Amino acid sequence: MSSSASDVPHDFDFLLGRFLVRNERLKERLAGSDDWEKFEATNDCRSMLGGYANADEFVTEWNGGLRGMTLRLFDREKKQWSIYWASSHTGALEPPVVGHFEDGVGRFYGRAEHQSRPVLARFIWSDITPTSAHWQQAFSIDEGKTWETNWHMRMTRI
Repeated sequence: MSSSASDVPHDFDFLLGRFLVRNERLKERLAGSDDWEKFEATNDCRSMLGGYANADEFVTEWNGGLRGMTLRLFDREKKQWSIYWASSHTGALEPPVVGHFEDGVGRFYGRAEHQSRPVLARFIWSDITPTSAHWQQAFSIDEGKTWETNWHMRMTRI
């Protein structure tokens, strides 16, 4: 099946290129903590598979140095993205969060584990401009009734 330019998803085109990332990460998750740590990183993203995928590398000196990568794949039939994360700390590909963009905001949900405890994970992409974006991660231990946001990334194109 051939694709045309009109059916290629452009949801993550804003993320292509290089960004400075200002991170705020909750030091202790799901522990009632309000102690945040701040650190900077860079993120480099490129399109793949003719626009039906993209991948990025996240690099920081935080926590002894960390490299992470995200792989985003667009399911043409379901019209939704699956987002996978892996880091140099684990060397493992984590289960995906899945979702789509609506009215300029991307919402993605999936099953995960935090310290061997099952959680529901949520990623939200918002405040998207040609030169900046905001990403946040939250966990829920009650099937989405309540959420604890534990990570913010404020991205600025460089």
